[in-house]
Amino acid sequence: MRVFTYRIITYLLLSIPVPLLAQTIGTGGTNTNGSSSNAITTAVPFLNITPDSRSGAMGDAGVAISPDANATYWNPSKLAFIEGRDNMSVAYSPWLRRLVSDVNLAYLSYARKLDDRNTIGLSLRYFNLGAIQLVDANQNDQGTYRPNEFSLDGSFARKFGENFSLGLTFRYIHSSLTNGAFVAGQQTKAGNAFAADVSAFYRKPTQQFGKDALLAFGVNISNIGTKISYTDGGQQYFLPTNLKLGAANTWYLDSYNQVTLAFDINKLLVPTPPVRNMEGNIVSGYDDNVSVPSGIIQSFADAPGGFKEEIKEISYAPGVEYGYNKQFFLRAGYFYENPDKGNRQYVTMGAGFKYDIFNLDLAYLAATQQRSALANTLRFTVSVNFGANKKP
Repeated sequence: MRVFTYRIITYLLLSIPVPLLAQTIGTGGTNTNGSSSNAITTAVPFLNITPDSRSGAMGDAGVAISPDANATYWNPSKLAFIEGRDNMSVAYSPWLRRLVSDVNLAYLSYARKLDDRNTIGLSLRYFNLGAIQLVDANQNDQGTYRPNEFSLDGSFARKFGENFSLGLTFRYIHSSLTNGAFVAGQQTKAGNAFAADVSAFYRKPTQQFGKDALLAFGVNISNIGTKISYTDGGQQYFLPTNLKLGAANTWYLDSYNQVTLAFDINKLLVPTPPVRNMEGNIVSGYDDNVSVPSGIIQSFADAPGGFKEEIKEISYAPGVEYGYNKQFFLRAGYFYENPDKGNRQYVTMGAGFKYDIFNLDLAYLAATQQRSALANTLRFTVSVNFGANKKP
């Protein structure tokens, strides 16, 4: 337990608007997903934190790489191509440890192949913000509280032909940050929301440079859902609806060696806040108090700075994976987010080992900015694949 000097709940009790400030950590205003305070603000940003070590070691690229149980997060349509009948994965990451000591993210995923074309998936994501000592505006002790958030997903993927699949995910989201505190005469509560993901995946075996190869493309629009509120009749906030586009190319150099290059781009599909004058009138940009469908459409062309600013809202994630004998893997990548739109920039690296039906993966994040809250982040993943080929 700790005295909460870095402002998750202190801001919550003393500031208006309330709940989204509960999504920040540190006096510099770092969001819980690691981005800086100048990022486009949404509720529950933990939904866009990479949960698994494989993609976490490849610069957070995962939309089009070969499928595993963690495809329920990256691109549920990939589940249709999963190997083995039952796949299970458990991932854990201590999070933002440069700012706090006991925040972490856990992820449990499961996929079951129903037949050659249909696969279902389940996943649970749990984000723990640690034990917090609460105080009121007069610094009186109000006890302790453990704010947390979680999402529960159910996915279905179907293969159409030999190379193409579609996927659909339904998601329940629960965000408990406030412990029922009274703010500005209103009692806060846990936020709840429902969302869906729609995704597609295409892969094509081919020949490149005289070698067997596999070219793949993927798209996933995630967290399309209801807005979330932390008070009855209070302000409602957008979920982090996100567009992921990815490509991956794998070369099978010989019977033992293979190399995969992957590249993802991401864009939040929520409105960019406009620039307002002292009277609150919009002087540049568009009104962001719109419906979810309107917000998604508007997000492509509503930046106050025009097209130049709109491009800044896209992040990039190239990654590479080398595999030997389908048992040993080395990975590296880079993630780039514009300094004006969140400023997450980091190099990643990691390794994987497969033994029989078990996989163990480790990822390490080395931030490129000084004093980054994400520096030295570790991720651990253990997965089991029942029914797949045990030998390479």
